[in-house]
Amino acid sequence: MNPFSGTYTAIVTPFRKGVLDEDALDRLIKAQIKGGVDGIVPVGTTGESPTLDYEEHIRVIELAVKFAHGKIKVLAGTGGNSTSEAIYLTKAAEEAGADGSLQVAPYYNKPTQEGLFQHFHAVARATKLPIMLYSIPGRCGIEIGVDTVDRLMHDSPNVIGIKEAGGSCDRVSQLRAALGPKFTIMSGDDSLTVPFMSVGADGVISVASNVIPREVSHLVRAFALGKADIARKLHHKFYPLFKDLFIETNPVPVKAAMAMLGMIEEEYRLPLVPPNAKNRETLKATMKACGVLK
Repeated sequence: MNPFSGTYTAIVTPFRKGVLDEDALDRLIKAQIKGGVDGIVPVGTTGESPTLDYEEHIRVIELAVKFAHGKIKVLAGTGGNSTSEAIYLTKAAEEAGADGSLQVAPYYNKPTQEGLFQHFHAVARATKLPIMLYSIPGRCGIEIGVDTVDRLMHDSPNVIGIKEAGGSCDRVSQLRAALGPKFTIMSGDDSLTVPFMSVGADGVISVASNVIPREVSHLVRAFALGKADIARKLHHKFYPLFKDLFIETNPVPVKAAMAMLGMIEEEYRLPLVPPNAKNRETLKATMKACGVLK
């Protein structure tokens, strides 16, 4: 099995009165361990990394490592649109004891493919941590090209995988054909986990598993074990939830859902705001229909 395969939860960063709620984070990670996930991804997009300062960012990673207690892996979100920032955060994650680093494509400044290569190459050289690339053109405005991923894999042995959030099974097929069976490919969308795994992905970095860790883990394991019928049934059951957790910008809906379940306080940092009333009711109805909320 590929490293960092299976189910990884892109865990939210809980706040209380504007600051990190460390007790809530502890409870959330304990619930993830109990739910059977393979790992967590703190301070990714779902963890509201753009609005955390460096000290908070590193503190979340340190706490994630502490609370995971070696029972599940910690793939720390340490990417950035500044190479020096990504290196700084990645070194801090390594010192904190993270198992790996998730490196998003630099956003806003839109580098060329050569720029992307040089950026990830510099980060990889600065750490011994395994690095998983993160291609999400809908947010970053650029895609990490297949040729660039291939070049990085051969240039930097610690570049071991990619979180693919471009929405295309064809792209997953291209990645798998170019990179071979040992390179990890993870779905970046819950609704595409089964389709992506059918063409060679190794699992999912999931938003929905914040709410239903056991069910998402079951889906991924079932498909990996050749029990496609079980995986498809779970996919169809929870597909409405997978979609409505993105009814507004992530992580607004998932935090709202978790607050409905009493898991966290419903707090965001500007420019994120609570969902509008109509979308909140839609999400609530979907959670009830899926059996998540009574």
